[in-house]
Amino acid sequence: MEPRHLDTGKRGEAIARNYLEEKGYRILDSNWRHGKTELDLVALLGSILVFVEVKTRSSSRFGEAAGFVDERKQALVQEAAAAYMTQMNYQWEVRFDVIGVQLAANGSYEIEHYEDAFF
Repeated sequence: MEPRHLDTGKRGEAIARNYLEEKGYRILDSNWRHGKTELDLVALLGSILVFVEVKTRSSSRFGEAAGFVDERKQALVQEAAAAYMTQMNYQWEVRFDVIGVQLAANGSYEIEHYEDAFF
């Protein structure tokens, strides 16, 4: 059995993936690793390669989910994205998004999508 925070994260990523697909994004990869850094979702929207960091919370007691992508995490995601683009030989426009998923005890959820959240 997985620890609860891993289950929460997986649920949030599945919700984010479905949300993006419904908006016309094509998911290319999920949980892609570069060293110790993981790219949660890599998607294509038209000709834009979008790296999506998903933050899921089951409580807002410690703040909104999207607020947990600090400068250090941004730098790690950017480094992993550069490695991804090199491996895929991708040289066009990119964007970094953050999706916050707030889970409620009754099974419902709220999504906040921040496009172009950092560079």
